[in-house]
Amino acid sequence: MVSLRLNRKGTKDRPYYKIVAVDSRKRRDGRYIEQFGTYDPMQDGENYTIDLEKADKWLAVGAKPSDTVKSIIRKARTAAKAEA
Repeated sequence: MVSLRLNRKGTKDRPYYKIVAVDSRKRRDGRYIEQFGTYDPMQDGENYTIDLEKADKWLAVGAKPSDTVKSIIRKARTAAKAEA
């Protein structure tokens, strides 16, 4: 099963995450299928970037997002609606 989750990068006390599609059996920072966004919890304001088309593609084929990724997708969708 494919899951949408965070892949940790950065240094100690300075985390930075990639939002990736990965086989759910892989380890947290293991090889992923596709990267479609980033998340920086240390940054103020809008601290994420995401390609909603790729996220929707993965959700359409049955990928399960983690709680944090689900929240980021929801925020991105509301921001996209506010711009339109």
